[in-house]
Parts: sequence; C-alpha cells; structure tokens
Amino acid sequence: MTETVADVRVLIEKIAKWIVDAPDEVFVDQVDGDVIELEVAEGDVGKVIGRQGRNVRALRALLSAAGVRARKRYTLEVID
Repeated sequence: MTETVADVRVLIEKIAKWIVDAPDEVFVDQVDGDVIELEVAEGDVGKVIGRQGRNVRALRALLSAAGVRARKRYTLEVID
C-alpha cells in the first residue's frame, strides 16, 4: 500500500468518525486499487449520506482532490 492511499484512507476515516454517533464502528478499506469502502453502523448511514447526499458528495470531492495529487481516481462506496 502506498503512502498516498494510506493518507486517503485516514482522511476519510477521521471525517466519518466526526460525523457519526458510533465512531468505533467506522471502518475504511481499500478494494480493487482505487475503490475506498466506508463501512458505518446501520443507524449512521443517513448521517454519512446527509440531506440530498451532501455529506457523501463532499467526501467524494475531498477524495477526488486527494486523487489529483496522487494522479489516481478514487471511488467512495458507503456500506451499512
């Protein structure tokens, strides 16, 4: 795993832990190279997605900006 991918995973994990009520149940995993999976408790999925998808859209924008620096295109998937 490269340093940039680790940084991206840590970034998504920290932001998600600030958003949810159960930060102990937040897990971030890398799948298929550029796919980042965010797993949260079932009750916190709505908080991560936000109203009209604003929170998850903001997370994806941050992930995209971090990917520009690493010259990669990351995809964020939210799993309950």
